[in-house]
Amino acid sequence: MQVFTRVQEMQEWSLQQKRLGKKIGLVPTMGYLHDGHLSLVRRAKAECDVVIVSIFVNPLQFGVGEDYEEYPRDLTRDAALLEKEGVEATFAPSVKEMYPQGYSTTVEVGGEITAKLCGKSRPGHFKGVTTVVSKLFNICLPEVAYFGQKDAQQAMIIEKMVRELNFPLRIVRGPIVRESDGLAMSSRNVYLNEEERKSALVLSQALGLARELIENGETSVGKVKEAMINLINSKPFTDIDYVEIYNGEDLSDLAEIKGKVLVALAVRVGKTRLIDNLLLEV
Repeated sequence: MQVFTRVQEMQEWSLQQKRLGKKIGLVPTMGYLHDGHLSLVRRAKAECDVVIVSIFVNPLQFGVGEDYEEYPRDLTRDAALLEKEGVEATFAPSVKEMYPQGYSTTVEVGGEITAKLCGKSRPGHFKGVTTVVSKLFNICLPEVAYFGQKDAQQAMIIEKMVRELNFPLRIVRGPIVRESDGLAMSSRNVYLNEEERKSALVLSQALGLARELIENGETSVGKVKEAMINLINSKPFTDIDYVEIYNGEDLSDLAEIKGKVLVALAVRVGKTRLIDNLLLEV
């Protein structure tokens, strides 16, 4: 496996692969890899000729007071995992390499899709995401890029950006990968102490409650949200950021629970902000 830290070298390697007729798959990550990331890597390996995994903790998507400095990093560990998976290339640039002095260009998706959920509680977050992902697409030149369903809003926003800016690639979403007890895998799970880890299970439990209510015929957005909120608030160390139910295609409001539905939540457990979601066809 080759590890690239320079934009030009990564781009030249990608261009060489394309000249050889190779189909490139890209898995963008912020590193500290877990089985959720590796499930995307394995799918990319199955569907593409060569796979690039980017590892970059992007400062543009972190707000003031968020955990940019504390975000877990271990490139040696990550590279070993990717080598074992047979990945052909890793792109691990520095911040200075991605955003050299004087850098001032951003890419932003507007509208309702970025104004809700994490976009509402983390202003500027998605502008940082779409900016760095656009750069990664232009540097790595993939035919296919793989994102996890756990970051459902992010995936929807990137799909919209790709459509509207005519990027010549396809976005694939991989399903949420969970621990054996139901907690969605996240690099931030390492922040949780033992008691917080127990309380964190309420995210998947609340989604399970929503599924049960909806499958039993409940169509009221308000009633399902209320039941979820009551359950989350019954656990210690929890502080709800949002619990929402929207159209699963574009995050538009729902008069009732019908069609493709996204149930999404963000909860701080102790000091750790966790997200999870459930996509249903009703």
